[in-house]
Amino acid sequence: MRAVDALMECLKAEGVDVVFGLPGGANLPTYDAFYDAGIRHILVRHEAGGGHAAEGYAKATGKVGVALGTSGPGATNLVTPICDAMMDSVPVVFLTGQVRTELLGTDGFQEADTIGITMPIVKHSFLIQHPLEIPRSIHEAFHIARTGRPGPVVVDIPQDLSRADIPYEPVTDVHLPGYQPTTEGNQKQIRLAAKALANSRRPVLYAGGGVIAGNAAPELTELATVDRFPVTSTVMGLGAFPAPHEQWLGMLGMHGTRAANYAMDEADLIVAIGARFDDRVTGKLSEFAPRAKFIHIDVDPAEISKNVPAHIPIVGDAKNIVPRLTAEYRALAPDPARLEEWWSRIRTWQERHPLRYEDSKDHEIKPQYMIQALFEATGGDAIVASDVGQHQMWAAQYFHFSKPRRWINSGGLGTMGFGLPAAMGAKIGCPDQTVVCIAGDGSVQMNMQELATCAHERVAIKVFIMNNGYLGMVRQWQELFWDRRYSHVEMGQWPDYVKLAEAYGATGMRLEDKATLLEGIREALQTDGPVLVDVRVTREENTYPMIPAGQAARNMVG
Repeated sequence: MRAVDALMECLKAEGVDVVFGLPGGANLPTYDAFYDAGIRHILVRHEAGGGHAAEGYAKATGKVGVALGTSGPGATNLVTPICDAMMDSVPVVFLTGQVRTELLGTDGFQEADTIGITMPIVKHSFLIQHPLEIPRSIHEAFHIARTGRPGPVVVDIPQDLSRADIPYEPVTDVHLPGYQPTTEGNQKQIRLAAKALANSRRPVLYAGGGVIAGNAAPELTELATVDRFPVTSTVMGLGAFPAPHEQWLGMLGMHGTRAANYAMDEADLIVAIGARFDDRVTGKLSEFAPRAKFIHIDVDPAEISKNVPAHIPIVGDAKNIVPRLTAEYRALAPDPARLEEWWSRIRTWQERHPLRYEDSKDHEIKPQYMIQALFEATGGDAIVASDVGQHQMWAAQYFHFSKPRRWINSGGLGTMGFGLPAAMGAKIGCPDQTVVCIAGDGSVQMNMQELATCAHERVAIKVFIMNNGYLGMVRQWQELFWDRRYSHVEMGQWPDYVKLAEAYGATGMRLEDKATLLEGIREALQTDGPVLVDVRVTREENTYPMIPAGQAARNMVG
């Protein structure tokens, strides 16, 4: 059969039920194979939208996402989603077309060195040099993307090789001698960690996106509740521990709660699980958690002691390690009363410094209230995709995630334009779930074209634009740190989102009165098909609390 038909057989063998892509000259053979393959294909309007949709699908389902692009600009349009997937450890296989082999290196039409361009931002990449390589490379790509620390894999396929006839035999084993991720964790180190926990007086469990990626949320909850361990998480880890729980401190970091950040600052032991001590969490690194010893559990050995030296490093899969840590701790039977003083201190912070904002005295909608109303309207039972900016931080603060894989956002790269296509991918992967996108008027316009895809494919996402007429997060920084010199951050009130939604084949709504906001949100959620809601909010509201960049957690403002 043709190599591209073999490729389709490989995708089916890997359990792929949907791919996101856009055809072009170099991947035309692949698209011809789709004609008979029986795999659902979503025709996106821009390759970046397809890449982010594949990410949203992967984050919501836990399966490997697949995105396709042609050579040259098709592949370079995928660079941002590839980098985004790398930063957030998202398993996505990116299949790119390439010019015919005799044109490689000649600056042929739509030629780009896709492998060279993406080399620093992939977990691995394959440049196909013989058609017989295609089946095994596809299976290896999926294996690499989903195992160990998940991440993006690029497979670049020259057009002439994809058309060649090959003898196809299913690949039943994938064994890569040079790639053997450590998953089990060292039992001696786990025992040391349990003893350190038993001896601690001010412990904090600090969870990252790795807990969700490793499907270890139940194991984290069991560890936390084996004693009264306080739990916080990164923005990527929200949902790893149920937000309503009495041991939940809220998110930590630049826009985290004071209780979480103060607890980290005064902790004597921090157990980091699937987290990488990102600068948004640590603030000024030399002053981060100065009193603490660190247990660091991570499947990626490169992350251990990268930013913060680990006193007890444990390399492996959280789902394997955390239950063993719980068992070892339980066997030690420490006195739970030792944590009373610590909890008393934490409760004082929580009482003195709850998340709060000053509500409007008229009909104006405060952005924080918009998130609270959305939480109430959905009952908290929704997959929430977010774009990047103030609205993202308010969503992280005020939408209380009780389950993993319900919060789909761009953390490490902070990609504006991520939210709408990611919501689309999440809804396609989880068609029975309510999927909403919280966007800003700045970021939503960066991939607005995918609303046409949603209308065409009847993907019923509900997009709520927090519209303040500004690039809000940049404006906030200009206000606080640049003497209110508002340089090129005003967006105005264009376009008319209601008309634009209708032009795309979606339903458009505008909400401007806090008295009817909740009712309007409920109406949007109950409307069939994709809905775009323009919510006019306070223009110059700031996201607080906040750790100013490069400062310590104890210096929070707002």
